[in-house]
Amino acid sequence: MNKKKILITGGAGYIGSHTCVVLMQAGFEIVVLDNFCNSSEIALTRVKKIVGRDFKHYVLDVRDTDSLRNVFAVEKPFAVIHFAGLKSVNESIDQALNYYDNNIAGTLSLLKVMKESQVYKLIFSSSATVYQQSTIMPIAENSLLSACQPYGQSKLMIEEIIRDIVKVDANWQVAILRYFNPVGNHESGLIGEAPCGKPNNLLPLISQVASGELANLSIFGNDYPTLDGTGVRDYVHVMDLAKGHVAALQAIESWHEALPLTVNLGTGRGYSVLEMIHAFEAASAKVIPYKMVGRRAGDLAVCLADPSLAATLLDWQAKESIEKICADTWLWQSMNPQGYTEI
Repeated sequence: MNKKKILITGGAGYIGSHTCVVLMQAGFEIVVLDNFCNSSEIALTRVKKIVGRDFKHYVLDVRDTDSLRNVFAVEKPFAVIHFAGLKSVNESIDQALNYYDNNIAGTLSLLKVMKESQVYKLIFSSSATVYQQSTIMPIAENSLLSACQPYGQSKLMIEEIIRDIVKVDANWQVAILRYFNPVGNHESGLIGEAPCGKPNNLLPLISQVASGELANLSIFGNDYPTLDGTGVRDYVHVMDLAKGHVAALQAIESWHEALPLTVNLGTGRGYSVLEMIHAFEAASAKVIPYKMVGRRAGDLAVCLADPSLAATLLDWQAKESIEKICADTWLWQSMNPQGYTEI
């Protein structure tokens, strides 16, 4: 078994593609699986350009257990990083069955083949949406768990499945990484966040307003108990997140607890919607028109990570500034106004 080869499911996606770059730069060999239902093959071409090295990829849905089994037999990976899955909170409400099928059935297929192939090292891409909504901040890993929409529920159910198998089989070495608000892009402008259709997240929306793709930004609520009345979130640069996966791979080598290593990946520092707008205006030299509209049901005033456990267990902390986040986002938007097209 190749100790340097990492299999990455969903490796052409936003966080996956950036993690491919960081892994290869750290000396790992990678193999990517992606069905490109919400990503582009161009992203993988761009990763190769950034790193200057080639790698194999398979067009494959992880629910196709037989094909997945063949990939493991050929590639013999040392570990797996599992990103593959649908990820829109709002879409999941209308497409709950599709989300449960894709995310949970896909993970079950992957875990089954990993066990058959005796590949027991896994990094799972989870989310802060697994936490019960609360006004107690920051959120630590021992906070109550209770997702309020199908996307978060699918992540929580997968976490529970992983915890169950790890309890009874000491071979497994697993890290569960709960992301807060991934933002930014690679500083080259070659890879970045390219949502299909209208974005759901704040930074892509701001950048499309700055570029003229959208007329203005809607801010949902300006009467929260925050400094300026708008919601505050924990924004972490995607390259910091990617480095967290390398740190997790190293940490699970010596992890032999009865439960998976589970950590938040966030900064512990919050920025309001208006603060993000002003930071982006400074980075882009563009005015961001916006309008205030009513609150969305279920939105919290503040959502922040307690990242101290990641610092202790992974020797990881987010380092990139909000200025860097906005500058990298604007470069990506400027170079790729229509997302992944050849440049």
